[in-house]
Amino acid sequence: MKIGIVGFGPFGQFLATTFIKQGHTLCATSLSDESQLCDALRISFFRDVTALFDADNDVILISTSIRSLSEVLRSMPLDRLERPVLFVDVLSVKEYPRRALLQVLPKESDILCTHPMFGPQGAKDGWRGHNFMYDKVRIRNEGTCSNFLQIFASEGCTMLEMSCEEHDKLAAKTQFITHTVGRTLGELEITSTPIDTKSFQTLLQTKETIMRDSPDLFYGLFTHNRFAKQELENLENALRQVKETLIQKANEEQEETQP
Repeated sequence: MKIGIVGFGPFGQFLATTFIKQGHTLCATSLSDESQLCDALRISFFRDVTALFDADNDVILISTSIRSLSEVLRSMPLDRLERPVLFVDVLSVKEYPRRALLQVLPKESDILCTHPMFGPQGAKDGWRGHNFMYDKVRIRNEGTCSNFLQIFASEGCTMLEMSCEEHDKLAAKTQFITHTVGRTLGELEITSTPIDTKSFQTLLQTKETIMRDSPDLFYGLFTHNRFAKQELENLENALRQVKETLIQKANEEQEETQP
């Protein structure tokens, strides 16, 4: 397939490496100049998004940050499309891009909302066994959609079809909570000690992994997932309950030891 990538940051580059390995033809555009990297990967790089839309792609993959999606969509020269194209997003929230794409794209354009639940750090040795979520929001050309999904299936991903709403409900309980805990541990500035337990080492690894991600991702997971606020309140309530339980037990023991 011919795939155009809008937003050629670290994640877009990560995906592109496997796309190229499988024999697909790629072009990319980005605010930053990635021409040297694209030359090395044999990818056509365009500084102007209009040139990418003129390249007659089968798929246009949107790999921007969550917070920049709206601006990116406004900049796309949709009038340059000469035939129906499959638009795919790979953002970590799903209801937001689904709604935005339906509002902006012409009705003849197909829409596939996806979330590869892995990245360069966790899947550096391959994609096998990693989850790939997708929602066929508006698909008329089943062949193109199937061919794109096959990219991930053939790499051994666990293919999970679910609605964007269900994804965001689950992601608020998993991905957002993980990022929140990791950022909290970062604020605590925890570091390795000579007496680390295995459990503490796991916490430390979580902190280090999350802190390597952009803060924009964390903010986007909160701002653009309508279920995140409730999960944050649940976490606060849980921490408060744990604190109250500890204080109660301490008070009970103190009373028991008093004459």
